[in-house]
Amino acid sequence: MVESSVDDLVRRLRELEERVAHLEAPAQPPGDTPTAPEPTEDRFWALNELKRLAEADQGGVLFTGFVNLSEEEKYEWQQGAHASDIVDWDWSELSDTIDALGHPVRLLLLQRVLTGTRGSAELRDDPALGTTGQLYHHLRRLVAAGWLQMSGRGRYRVPPSRVVPLLTILFAARH
Repeated sequence: MVESSVDDLVRRLRELEERVAHLEAPAQPPGDTPTAPEPTEDRFWALNELKRLAEADQGGVLFTGFVNLSEEEKYEWQQGAHASDIVDWDWSELSDTIDALGHPVRLLLLQRVLTGTRGSAELRDDPALGTTGQLYHHLRRLVAAGWLQMSGRGRYRVPPSRVVPLLTILFAARH
């Protein structure tokens, strides 16, 4: 009886160690690029689940994503709302936030910051971002709209809560 209990404990310990190792393993080996998810039987599984959850409403909108920019910057995000709520919002209140994205230099600036060029000195050295005065004008607009924030003296970052939404907007604009 004691021997079978010990064997059972050893087996369970191995299973737990395997689970922990799996959970702690990196999502993908360094340097690999993410691959598309495996096809499932239900191509629209997310849409179908959203329909199920919002069946009593006019529908809903959901966006979600995970982004691994570096070892230190890993973002997971999920946001959803009932369609009726979105239709009822005062859309005019969103114009400044949306307008801040409406300039090619600001989009390039966001791309540079998101991919690692964070310091104002580095950004000033990039001729594609215009003169120093133009650069600071664009930085102020993006900070005021919440697309950028200061992360130290003369350093900027895209706020974690804006990374996936920004990429979602860009993805939607392309399609």
